Order: sequence, then C-alpha cells, then structure tokens
Amino acid sequence: MPPLGVQLSIQDRHVVMDNGILQVTLSNPEGIVTGIQYNSIDNLLEVLNDESNRGYWDLVWSSPTSTGTTGRFDVIKGTTFKVIVENEDQVEVSFTRMWDASLEGKLVPLNIDKRFIMLRGCSGFYSYAIYEHLEDWPAFNLDETRIAFKLRKEKFHYMAMADNRQRDMPLPDDRVPPKGQPLAYPEAVLLVNPIEPELKGEVDDKYQYSCDNKDSQVHGWICKDPGVGFWLITPSNEFRSGGPLKQNLTSHVGPTTLAVFLSAHYSGEDLVPKFKAGEAWKKVFGPVFIYLNSTDDGSAVPNLWDDAKLQMLVEVQSWPYSFPDSDDFSKWDERGNVSGRLLVRDRYIDDDYISAKGAYVGLAPPGEVGSWQRECKNYQFWAKADDDGYFTISNIRVGDYNVYAWVPGFIGDYKYDVTMTITEGIHQPVLSLLFLKLQKVFVLSILYLVSMKTVCDIDIGDLVYEPPRDGPTLWEIGIPDRSAAEFYVPDPNPKYINKLYVNHPDKFRQYGLWERYAELYPDKDLIYTVGVSDYTKDWFFAQVTRKKDDNTYQGTTWQIKFKLDNVNKSSIYKLRVALASATFSELQVRVNDPKANRPLFSSGLIGRDNSIARHGIHGLYWLYNVDIPGTRLVEGDNTIFLTQTRGNGPFQAIMYDYIRLEGPSESSFNKKN
Repeated sequence: MPPLGVQLSIQDRHVVMDNGILQVTLSNPEGIVTGIQYNSIDNLLEVLNDESNRGYWDLVWSSPTSTGTTGRFDVIKGTTFKVIVENEDQVEVSFTRMWDASLEGKLVPLNIDKRFIMLRGCSGFYSYAIYEHLEDWPAFNLDETRIAFKLRKEKFHYMAMADNRQRDMPLPDDRVPPKGQPLAYPEAVLLVNPIEPELKGEVDDKYQYSCDNKDSQVHGWICKDPGVGFWLITPSNEFRSGGPLKQNLTSHVGPTTLAVFLSAHYSGEDLVPKFKAGEAWKKVFGPVFIYLNSTDDGSAVPNLWDDAKLQMLVEVQSWPYSFPDSDDFSKWDERGNVSGRLLVRDRYIDDDYISAKGAYVGLAPPGEVGSWQRECKNYQFWAKADDDGYFTISNIRVGDYNVYAWVPGFIGDYKYDVTMTITEGIHQPVLSLLFLKLQKVFVLSILYLVSMKTVCDIDIGDLVYEPPRDGPTLWEIGIPDRSAAEFYVPDPNPKYINKLYVNHPDKFRQYGLWERYAELYPDKDLIYTVGVSDYTKDWFFAQVTRKKDDNTYQGTTWQIKFKLDNVNKSSIYKLRVALASATFSELQVRVNDPKANRPLFSSGLIGRDNSIARHGIHGLYWLYNVDIPGTRLVEGDNTIFLTQTRGNGPFQAIMYDYIRLEGPSESSFNKKN
C-alpha cells in the first residue's frame, strides 16, 4: 500500500502537518512546534511545558558596543504564516518575523523566515531558517542561534550521540536542590539524591556531551516503552560557524536536543559575528532533519541507534536537498566542486614531497592564513584528504573563497593564495536521440538538442604546503594535531565522576580535572626532561593555575630540561609552541634564567575558549614561533621556562598541542664550522 499523502490542516491558532506516519503541530503564526504525535505517543514533546517552550528556534543578540558572549535571549516567534508548498508529496510552511525601525532596541534587526517541511512516506520533518540584515539597518552582534526540542521527561531517558557516548541520563529534577548540588559553575551538578539510585555520586554537565562539528551529525533520545527514537540529523556543516573543529552542544538533561548553528562555546568572543550598520547579510541555516524511528522491542536500544546512523548517511548523501522551495537555498546544480591534491614539503623529514594524509581541506571566505577557525558569518565547505592527499570538496555555494588546510602531524595552517570563484552551473546543449516504438521495432525518429545544466567543477591540481621550519628537530613534545589529548589526563576525583567516561578514551570530559594538578604537584611545578620523561605520562594536559591556602590562585611555571652537545652562538634556534587552548592566559618564555625581568617571548593576554571548565581537549589553535639566540644557550644542560602568568581563577590556563625546538639551519651551521 503506497504511503499516504501529506495533509495540511490550518486552524485558528495551530497548523498541523500529517503524512500518516507522524503528525506535527505548530502554533500559528508563531511557528513553535507544540506537538509531535508518533507511534501511539500523543506528543513526544514535554506537555508540562508551555507551548512556547517545546520545539523552537532561538537566538541571543546584543548591542554592537557590548563585549563578551552574552545578550538577550529570544525565542523566535513569527508574526505571519504562509503556505509555500501544499500537495500530496510535500508540505512546506513559513513563519516570518519582519523587522522595521519601530522595533529598534526591542528585537534583533533581522528578517527571519522559519520553514518546516514534511514529505510523503518520510518518518520525520525538516526545518530551516533564512536570516537577513538589510543595508539600512542598525549594527548588532549575534551571539548564538539554534533549534531546540524538549522531550517528555517521563518517557525519554536514554541519550545517544556516538557509539561510545550514550547512556541512561538523570532527570531534570535530579539537578535541582536538594537532589542536586551545584558545583563550580551552574552547568555542573553533583547528583546527591537522584531518583535513580545508581546515579548517586555522579556529576552531570551538559558540556560533557559537546562534540566537534565534524563528528556531530546525529544525536538524540530513546524512549524504551514504547520503543521510540527522536533524532536530530545535521546533514551538512556548511552553515555552521568556525569550521570542522568548532565544538557545540548536542543533547543534555531535559531531555533536550539541539542543533546549534552559531555559538561562542569553546571559542569566546572571536566567534561572535558583529554586523555593522548598513552591512547587508543573508544566510540559510539548515535544513536539519528531525527523524523518528520505532521498534516493537523496547530493549532494542542499539537497533534504534544503528537505524538513526543509517538514516544520517541517507541524509548526507542527499545533500543538498532538492525539495526546499526557496531561492535562497542553493540546489545541487547551482553549486560547484573543487578537487586537487595536497602535498607537504619538509626537507628535514623527507627530501621528497609527502602526501598530506588525512588533511582537512576547506573553502571559506577570503581571509588571512587560518582565518577559517574564526569565520562566523558565511559558509564553509570541508573535506578530508585520502591517504595520498587527494581531496574533493563538493556542493559549494556560489561565491569567492580561499582554500585552507591543516595537516595532522604538521604544525601551522595552509592557504592557497588564489581566490576561488564558484559560479552557478551553465546550460549546455546536448544531442539526444528520440526513438519511436512501432510494431515492436525501434525506429530512429529525430535528432534534437536539449539544454542540460552542468556543475562548476574546478581541479586545482597539486598544492604544496611548507609548514614552518627553520632547522632540524632537536626535540619535540606531543603530536601536532590541534589537541591536548595525547598528554597525561588524570583520573578524576572519585567524588566527581561521570560513569560514561570511566575507562573511556575521552577521559578529559570528567569534571574537576583541573584540581588534580595541585594534588600531583603539591610543592613545585611540572618539570619535563627531554629523553627521560614521557609526555603521555609526565606532561599534564593543561597548564592550570595553582590554588593557594587563602583560596586565591597563582600562575605556574613549567620547565623543559634538555642537553645540547654543541651550540652555535652566532645562530638562531627556533622554539615552536602550538597551543590547543587558551583562556584569559599569558604565556611567557624564558631560557636558562627563570628570574629574567623581561621574558624572551610573551603572548600577551590571549584566549577565551574556556575549554577546561567545559571538558574540552581543545579550543582555538594558536602557533607561536620564538627566536632563541644561540647566546642564550649553553653546551650541556639547558632549561626552557614556560610561565602562564595569570592567576585570578581556576580556569585561566592553556593547553599545549605540540612543542618543538629546532636547531640552526644547515647553511648557518655550516658557516660556523
């Protein structure tokens, strides 16, 4: 029996889309998802909440003079409802909120068009939104925007976001005193008397379920009786800010599930787009897919999760969708592709070119080297190179871009200095044969021309990245992969654990690890000896502050001890320091004199990513190249002192990605000898 067609019912205060599989109710004209009926459950959303607090788009905005990442929270409510498409195969509806000068200071100066789509035979629905700022409108900051769904707490208890990151979750009531005890910040709560006794003593924090954009394509919740899954699938990252390494929230206690498009999490104010007065801007966020599945076996959690992953692959392969009825959403034949090969040239590793295996190669708006990680207004398109360095970046929207890349195993960023212009596909005449079937014999009738649209395909050939390098490696600490994950992450305090991350590769997501540093180094700071120490055991994952007896904090100084058999006093040695994270920190470098009034290098105050408090292992990437005159070094024992000077709280800290000391170049060394 063919699936039922899609039905649209327009009521006085609600709009209902129904395809026989599920029924979605939206408020009219606000466009808030108030109900989702599926598989004998009359409403998957939290019926105890007000209708405006169930399924909604929201944003945070602020005045152009404000600093930081906070502002006014706004659940976006439409003022006009419109039917865009209505037939048996598809319904698309629009809820718009238009801005004018009378709303200045009251609402964000944006026209916002929220769209919802239901298709025949589809076990779910789609949503996207179009934001627009016109040329004569005032300035503002857009701190965050997302779509959120709050599910029924008595039904949805199991959360899944990855094969090894899923579990039965606490209830929202467990987070409220006296059942829950707030910890160092409001998001982290110790469960002291939860409804489910086996959760007692655990820490719950929504940031423990954050995820890199590149790894966050499907997440959601499972109801075990009846067996129902609610999943949020993000088929493309093109509309998310900050590139593939940007981290965002996924699902957390509520039960809540989110698609975050723009946020300052794990980056700080650097990823808050700031729009000037008169700056024209338009962007499409989404579509994302809200997918529902079910099983007769309520204990079959793996089946629902595996099915959701398969559906995610279907959505990814279907991108860009053909069905959204908006000129602002570019279809496949209005986009382009870029392919090529990335090679690495580092003569101190290999005389030949090295394949950029596993490199992340992307197109982002034109800018400086590495600017993609702070880009937050427009679109980005990324692909991962194969073992030989070949890459194809597909479905790129029309526009001007630079090609950017970074290569695991090598420091720094690559940028191709030619602006890539993606144009819309063009129509080309194609010869076609028309056959007529007469008396079971095919007869050639006519030869005619048809118009066929071709896609803009650009092959840029071989690109060569020459990472920063002045001389041979004398020693190195860590792996250049923009993460501190390879360093020593301690076990958590037994009083503060999340059982999910016990014996888990993401041990860094445990609460309170910053406090373990002073326990491991009670009297003096970390000392690392090259050739003796092991960075997986002896290099703490974060250079945090030290808490003193009077409950104040002070900066810390780490030492790297190493020997040099000979020193070229007339040459320059190079210290490469790559940081995976920084939070209101200042890194100072001294060589062989820890009390020198002036450091050899100071980063100044850097970073606001707050990755340590939010259980991340990286934030924004920083690379510093420090010249060390040969006169500062001695033959025999040397020490580099790394001081994080700021000490106003527990989270002012840095995470190192990789450190390398290079000797003088062969040419300068040979001049002396």
